[in-house]
Amino acid sequence: MSSYDWGLHDPVPGPQTRLWDEADHEHDLMSTRLFGFWLYMLSDSLIFAALFTAYEVLTFPMSFAGGPTPRDVASPIYGYAETIVLFTSVLAYGMVMVNLKKERTRPAMAWLALSLAIGLGFIGMEYHELHDVALAGGPPQRSGFLSIFWAIVVVHGVHLAIGLLWMVVMLVQIARQGFTQLVTYRLANLKVYWLYQGLIWTFVYTFVYLRGSI
Repeated sequence: MSSYDWGLHDPVPGPQTRLWDEADHEHDLMSTRLFGFWLYMLSDSLIFAALFTAYEVLTFPMSFAGGPTPRDVASPIYGYAETIVLFTSVLAYGMVMVNLKKERTRPAMAWLALSLAIGLGFIGMEYHELHDVALAGGPPQRSGFLSIFWAIVVVHGVHLAIGLLWMVVMLVQIARQGFTQLVTYRLANLKVYWLYQGLIWTFVYTFVYLRGSI
């Protein structure tokens, strides 16, 4: 079988073989596989761009409708704690890829489980935050500002939940199949997805938490 025959159950190439080697047609095979996923990420960026634009419009005083203001619902200290938690999860996933490169199945699964657990902790922090906002008289239907605040946080949280579910699926697939080429591609896509969620959170923290506290 050719070294460029990327079968569904072929073992991951050895240390002397690069996943990003070029074939005779001079196309990067890994990049070709990831290109469609990058297009999806681009479309996802448009969704968040629209949400942040709406947030800028709905932070004028008239949008508060006498309800809570950005200072009332966005705690920069709590948001900073959330940032540390999420970035720790991203770092843990980075160790998954390090162990993938070294073909270490068990350490990769351990780091993936750790990234999953930390990500669940972040989701729990977001739930606690929104629960407190709702109890303080800030449900999404209260005002235009609260609607967009909830929309940004919840949409980002849903993306994170999808990523965490993806991690569970990958844990099962690694345990059953090992580092096949298909599993490797999925782990690489998940890496891009998880890093992207960390990047989006930096914008959420900057626009919603830091600017909201000013």
